Order: sequence, then C-alpha cells, then structure tokens
Amino acid sequence: MAAFLPLLLAAFAGLCVAMQSPSNAMLARSTGSIWFASLVSFTGGVTLLLAIWALFDRTPIAAVRNAPPWAWIGGLYGVVFVAAVAYATPRLGLAVTLTVTLAAQLSMAVVLDHFGLLGLKQEPVTLTRLAGLALVVAGVFLVRR
Repeated sequence: MAAFLPLLLAAFAGLCVAMQSPSNAMLARSTGSIWFASLVSFTGGVTLLLAIWALFDRTPIAAVRNAPPWAWIGGLYGVVFVAAVAYATPRLGLAVTLTVTLAAQLSMAVVLDHFGLLGLKQEPVTLTRLAGLALVVAGVFLVRR
C-alpha cells in the first residue's frame, strides 16, 4: 500500500491538472485576461493552503530560511504554467495542450534526474527512459493529428 499511495496521488494530481486547465481557460475567456484569471486561480489556491496550514500544520514561518534560494521560486513556474495553459487550451484543445506540457515536463525531468539537479537523486538516462520519452513525444504528434 505504501508504494501505491504516491502513484494514486500522482494520478489524482494529473486529473486535477486536466480539470484546472479548462477552468482557467474559461475564467480567462470570461474576464478577457489570462493574468487576472491566473490571479484568481492562485488566490483560491493560496486561500486553501493557508487554511490547511493554519488548521493542521503550523510549521513555523522561519523554517523557510532553511531552503536554498532557488527553492523559493517554485511558485513562479506555476504562474507560467497556469497562464500558458489558460492561453493555449482554447486554441489547441485540452488534449494537445496537456500532451505538449507532459512531453516538456518529462523531457526536463529526464535532464534533472540525469544530473541530479535541484536536490534530486541522480538517475542516469537509460535507453529505456529515452524510449519512453520518445513514445510520449510521438504521442504528442498522434494526439495533434
């Protein structure tokens, strides 16, 4: 069960991303601004996170000083993702948008794993990993057609 939980949570996160993309795209279309839509999206997320932290966690705020400087910018990547996907989804369709983002994520993941960057355990590139990545990239072209 312990090995199954991370897979289940990752699958649930994938379902949430698939739901988030059209939600943010509709908000952008309704407001006329991907930036305002992204702000509303993040405000909802921050509100939920603050409630969870206040009710269940309460890690001292000073603990963030232990993180390296590059760890502080993770939210910036989220802003780029949310805004870009809100823009791309109505233009490309959800399936194409998500397969392109997935292929890009996996490509970067293989590089980060290979070099053990950003605090990750080093996982060398193998032919099997490259073949899996090639199949995902091929999937982008198949979904696009």
